[in-house]
This record gives sequence, C-alpha cells and structure tokens, in this order.
Amino acid sequence: MSQNRYEELEQVIGYSFIEKKHLDIAFTHKSYANEKTCVKLESYERYEYLGDAILEFLTSEYLFNNYPEKTEGELTKLRASLVCEATLSKLARDLRLGYYGLFSKGERNTGGQNRDSILCDMFESLLGAIYNDGGLEPARKFVETFLLTDIEHKQLFYDAKSNLQEYAQKHEKQLSYIILEERGPDHDKEYVVQVMLNEEKGALGVGHNRKAAEQMAAFNTLNSLRA
Repeated sequence: MSQNRYEELEQVIGYSFIEKKHLDIAFTHKSYANEKTCVKLESYERYEYLGDAILEFLTSEYLFNNYPEKTEGELTKLRASLVCEATLSKLARDLRLGYYGLFSKGERNTGGQNRDSILCDMFESLLGAIYNDGGLEPARKFVETFLLTDIEHKQLFYDAKSNLQEYAQKHEKQLSYIILEERGPDHDKEYVVQVMLNEEKGALGVGHNRKAAEQMAAFNTLNSLRA
C-alpha cells in the first residue's frame, strides 16, 4: 500500500504509525483477503479482537477514575452506551474509516464500507493497530480523544428510546414509530422514521437501518421536549 494513503487519517487521529503495515491489516476486510488468493493477506479480525479488549479496559479505567460516585451497575451501563455499535460506527464514519477499507468487489457493491457492524469493527481494529504499533499510551490517547468526550450526550443518545418510553408512560401517551420513507438502493438504504405520541407528531430520525432511525428520532424528540 502507498505510504501516503494514510497521511490524512494520521493527521486526524494525531498519531503517525511507525509501521504502516498495521494500518493495512486494520483496514483489510476478510472478503478482500479471501479474494486475493495469489497473495497471503491478513484481515482485520485479529486486530479487532485485540482492539475490543483494549477498548473495554481503557473505557472501564477512565470511568472508574472519573466517576467515583457511580455504582458498578451504573458504570457498566455507562460503558455499554460508549462502546455500543451505534456509537462506534458513528465515530468510524466521522473518521471516514470506510474510505480506507479494503473490500472485495462484491462486499463494496453491497455497501460494506458503510455498514454499521463493519465500521464498528474497523474502529476497534484501528485501535488494535495503534496499540500494536505504539503501545498503550497512544491507544489511550486515541480512545480519550474520540470516544471519552461528551459522555453525557452519548449516554442520552444510547438511552433515547427507553427515556422516551418512560416519558410517554408518565404522560399517558401511546408511543409509536412510523417509517415515512425508505430511500436508496438495497445495499445502502436509508430509513426516515417519525415519532408519534398519540396523534401528535414528534421529531424525525434518519438511519441506515430501522433501529438506528428510531433511535435518532427518539433522541431528536427528547431534545425538542427539553427545549
């Protein structure tokens, strides 16, 4: 791979890799590795496995040290809101990780570079690559910079549907979600969802699957109710 391929990413994440091969592995989807039968390539799966463990440790450590008033159960719930697929895939999109991903033609044609589950894995594989290249401190800096900021906002988004359900029950309203539109090709579809509280229209939400769109609609509705 070209050494210059990752220059922009390295500037964004604030870390320059000593060995670029770690980045090549971190962005190689198994479909691409399987397709290139003429050369032995390693996919990101082992890096994602390592990154997942490092992410859980660093997040747990940070929350333990910075939220001394929270119980074990509260810390566990807060950690879950930070390392969930919705949060990590959004961060991966913000970092444009899908752009760097190496996919088979078939996987790319079916939208693999924009799939939440794959983007989540790529965020963790990138973390594993940073750890393999530079050790724990660069990995900690990456996690604290991109994940462990605006924690309350991330938790509010994670809890949006359950919080809105509690609001609806408290005010004796029937909560439902209506799909207004499905747009785009099957491999890269977007859903537009609207919240309904009885006959009253709530906010809209857009996502790459129905669950994500409902989560965003609930979050937007809660924000409008708090305004």
